[in-house]
Amino acid sequence: MARTLITSALPYINGIKHLGNLVGSQLPADLYARYRRARGDEVLFLCATDEHGTPAEIAAQKAGKPVAEYCAELHDIQAEIAAGFRLSFDHFGRSSSAQNHKLTQHLATRLYEAGLIELVEETQIYSETDGRFLPDRYIEGTCPNCGYESARGDQCDNCTKQLDPTDLINPRSTISGATDLEERITKHLYLKQSQMRDALNDWIDNKADWPVLTTSIAKKWLNDGDGLQDRGITRDLNWGVPVQFDGAPWSGMDGKVFYVWFDAPIEYLACGAEWAAKQGLEDGAWERWWRTDKGAEDVRYVQFMGKDNVPFHTLSFPVTMLGSNEPWKMVDYIKSFNYLNYDGGQFSTSRGRGVFMDQALSILPADYWRWWLLSHAPESSDSEFTWENFQQSVNKDLADVLGNFVSRITKFCRSKFSEAVPEGGAYGEQEQALIAELTEKVKEYQSHMDAIEVRKGANALRAIWVAGNEYLQSAAPWSTFKEDPEKAAAQVRLGLNLIGLYARLSAPFIPDTAGKLQTALALPDLDWPEDVAATLDVLKPGHSFTVPDNLFAKIADEQREEWQEKFAGKRD
Repeated sequence: MARTLITSALPYINGIKHLGNLVGSQLPADLYARYRRARGDEVLFLCATDEHGTPAEIAAQKAGKPVAEYCAELHDIQAEIAAGFRLSFDHFGRSSSAQNHKLTQHLATRLYEAGLIELVEETQIYSETDGRFLPDRYIEGTCPNCGYESARGDQCDNCTKQLDPTDLINPRSTISGATDLEERITKHLYLKQSQMRDALNDWIDNKADWPVLTTSIAKKWLNDGDGLQDRGITRDLNWGVPVQFDGAPWSGMDGKVFYVWFDAPIEYLACGAEWAAKQGLEDGAWERWWRTDKGAEDVRYVQFMGKDNVPFHTLSFPVTMLGSNEPWKMVDYIKSFNYLNYDGGQFSTSRGRGVFMDQALSILPADYWRWWLLSHAPESSDSEFTWENFQQSVNKDLADVLGNFVSRITKFCRSKFSEAVPEGGAYGEQEQALIAELTEKVKEYQSHMDAIEVRKGANALRAIWVAGNEYLQSAAPWSTFKEDPEKAAAQVRLGLNLIGLYARLSAPFIPDTAGKLQTALALPDLDWPEDVAATLDVLKPGHSFTVPDNLFAKIADEQREEWQEKFAGKRD
């Protein structure tokens, strides 16, 4: 049995994510996990909330809650919403877990012993008003590169240039607004990434099958003079993985925590340990997925993320893994995505612009969103959500093609035969031609899904639905029945078996709908249709079924207009 390890970029803890975040990592990761399970793989699908760093402290402060309490509440909320979208994580963990503390401290120690971490005295910004050193994101000012006046101390959101707080012009504290900031000497740990340039370059060069988006970003950062620099991996914060711990090979680091971008990817490993513990597995069982000396050499490891996360997962995190000199399982394939924009602009939490995950589920079932987002996934370029396109896709693909086919064939069978697969007749030339056509179309669908070509996979699945509709329209069993009931029975029997095929193939995209079809037709377990002809003969004469309720309600113009107005956000 093949083994597939899948991780999705960790959603940050400070609030509910929008649809662009969903389609940029978690949703396509779930699609692939469901597909690989259906093909018989042993799959471990891991994700977690990313809970450390300045934004978590700021969000908790605004909510008037201790940061630990705030993160625990938001983790539960995000887990509930993920379940609502049917994200099939084997474990949805937390980067604040004890396992992640332990592994982060362990890996930092290994990197220090390998000469890749050094203790550096540096100048940082201290706020007299706040009585503390200010981490990067607690400082805002004018970007020295583009002049943007709200650049953060770690990066300018306008021009994306990475910054240090001391680079900012006219810096101010985001806590108090104070400008009485001064530079003071402090100590931090630095990860000497530059020493790993050749090793990273060789590693990336061996990934010839990676998407162009992933490789181009990785190479740009690797070869750019501002890219692979030695980077501070500790911060002056209260919330995070402590830098000073029993057995630490350094001293004098009390009151500091590891930088969130150092500890967050390590949670992938820790999440595996959390999963194993939750399953009651023996100590070390998780290592068969994560250590090549413990059985992970035959694992295929696939990561899913938005393009903004690519530099950290192709450079910084691999520095940690490779630099530790331990036999960790390295990622085999990174599937990265561009951005999903919203109706002529961008999603905005502060302006209330766009549809966020909880809002989406409050107005329509998960499968409506899953289908649109995956069939419009921003793979080769940024894509855009518009309500007109969403309405058209739901009404045409889901209601008119798939839903209409299921409704017509089941209701016709009930009215002319019974709620059981009819007897009589045999598949003729038209039916055999359809089976041959679908055999090729299923191969095409599998090819795209194997290659993690999400939009092409959706298009191939839609083409399979369309082929059944075209057959039904051409065969017209309602007309055939008048002259040749036996032949009509065979046509209906094939149509009912087509529903079984659709349920099996569609489950990775629209799992709730597939489940409804499986229940209505009393289908056996949804094994993958390796043999299309055999799958289209599973339901034998006499097999009872029930006519399912309407699978998809069409979106009316009035609904579309109401939602478009509701989620337009504040205007300037």
